[in-house]
Amino acid sequence: MRKVLVTGGAGYKGCVLVPKLLEAGYRVVVYDLMLFGSEGLAAHPNLQLVTGDIRDTKRFARCLQGVDQVIHMACISNDPSFDLDPSLSRTINYECFEPMVKASRDAGIERFVYVSSSSVYGVSDAPDVTEEHPLVPLTDYNKYKGLCEPILLRYHSPGFTTVIIRPATVCGYSPRMRFDLTVNILTNHAVNKGVITVFGGDQKRPNIHIDDICELYVQLLGMPRELVGGETFNAAYQNQTVSELAGIVRDVVEEEMPEKKPIRIETTSTNDPRSYHVSSKKIGARLGWRPKRNIQDAVRDLCRAFKIGKFPGNTLSDEQFVNVKVVKKLGLK
Repeated sequence: MRKVLVTGGAGYKGCVLVPKLLEAGYRVVVYDLMLFGSEGLAAHPNLQLVTGDIRDTKRFARCLQGVDQVIHMACISNDPSFDLDPSLSRTINYECFEPMVKASRDAGIERFVYVSSSSVYGVSDAPDVTEEHPLVPLTDYNKYKGLCEPILLRYHSPGFTTVIIRPATVCGYSPRMRFDLTVNILTNHAVNKGVITVFGGDQKRPNIHIDDICELYVQLLGMPRELVGGETFNAAYQNQTVSELAGIVRDVVEEEMPEKKPIRIETTSTNDPRSYHVSSKKIGARLGWRPKRNIQDAVRDLCRAFKIGKFPGNTLSDEQFVNVKVVKKLGLK
């Protein structure tokens, strides 16, 4: 059995990704600070949970024993701004990255998949933002995400395959839920307030279903080196304005939960000007990858989770559903 280490594996995407890896026959090591707990991951004989900080390179390196591949997702993630000590972004999202990559190469890791972000593009009027588009970071988060990419590519070699993925904003249900992502926020407001608040509205944003992106990460571990080695891929699907997203959410929630009708849409100003139309032509042409789900599916999944009581507490106010609030409350240094 192949063994993969997933940093950030107990987070929003991790709690969907890890079961898919186990189902695909991998042994999995989750290396995570566990700031949000590990309750989203069910016990499994092929799953090992390690509470660890990626800035602790020695501990990280020890956990690489017997590991074949790494998927690196761990980061302090929250756009558009940090309500935290700026050094957290620098140390976690950037400064420890090269030591991690070097430790992985030195441990004989065969493949290192780095989860970057489509937010590295910042603002663009290009009709299709391809992987060659200049990076125009607007925040520390997307600046450091972008700065890590050339570092990883420098380590690419015949014995150490590196792959960079720039996913769109992820949406949909996870056992470790986030309600600080665009589609998830809009759905939460529609279901629990009867009003969708749109911040700005004209910004173009790509989105992708959480199951699609996690299945892609699994597939990347097994794809031929000559197809993925040293490559960077956008991974998006639907590019809509925030106002269009609000309309999709309203229509699906009213269909799934007719008792919520009518749901209003209100527009207000925003301090998040990120706008870009991401092209996923390269990953489709080179890898034959296409998403199987859409935004409507993500909203339906969330509605059904609400209906059966999957979310403990108040999703509108509880800090557990907002990454930056949890990190701030715990006083992570």
